[in-house]
Amino acid sequence: MKFNVSYPATGCQKLIEINDEHKVRPFYEKRMGQEVEADSIGDEFKGYVVRITGGNDRQGFPMKQGVLTNQRVRLLLSKGHSCYRPRRKGERKRKSVRGCIVDSNLSVIAMSIVKKGEQDIPGLTDNTIPRRLGPKRASKIRKLFNLTKDDDVCQYVIKRPLPLKEGKTKQRFKAPKIQRLVTPAVLQRKRHKIALKRRRAEKSRLAAAEYSKILAQRQKEAKEAKELKRKRSASLRESKRSVSSN
Repeated sequence: MKFNVSYPATGCQKLIEINDEHKVRPFYEKRMGQEVEADSIGDEFKGYVVRITGGNDRQGFPMKQGVLTNQRVRLLLSKGHSCYRPRRKGERKRKSVRGCIVDSNLSVIAMSIVKKGEQDIPGLTDNTIPRRLGPKRASKIRKLFNLTKDDDVCQYVIKRPLPLKEGKTKQRFKAPKIQRLVTPAVLQRKRHKIALKRRRAEKSRLAAAEYSKILAQRQKEAKEAKELKRKRSASLRESKRSVSSN
């Protein structure tokens, strides 16, 4: 069985192949997300604590969190589920996945170091791989460099150097476009949206007032027409009575 061990603090990872069943047995019947002492792997892992993050079986089917079995099952997966990437909008598909419980049928177990032990592991904890990209969002850049709102975030963007082209000596850099940056244009756009909203509300208020005015006028006209009709019918009845009495 292979152990793919990663150390988030340095960004390094190492693949370790173990053929001794006794070293692997402490990981059996453990679930994804559980923390296990890694002393059984070897002397260099003494004092280390690892968290099981996943794995694959011998046929390549991945472990899925929340499936409480150590066997393979077929699940109907859709957008948002792990172990599945939809190709079309609204697509669902029944896929084979391995349960989240570790057993002997796995070929690779992925784990990350939670607690460092007594000594360094060569190729894993003794080396640091720098992050290729820095933060892109304005608030995260401020948090990284401990900036205030008065500081210019654009001066603190982490740029990465581009490889030199043939015959060129000037070093070129590439920087990300800062997201959620509050600029005068953004504030102007916000004010414009608020003004449009206020204008629409005023227009609808005037239209409602005009409608209620016309409605009241129509109701008044209908009432007057009804009253006139009633008076005419009453006078007509009165004239008929006078003619019949004569």
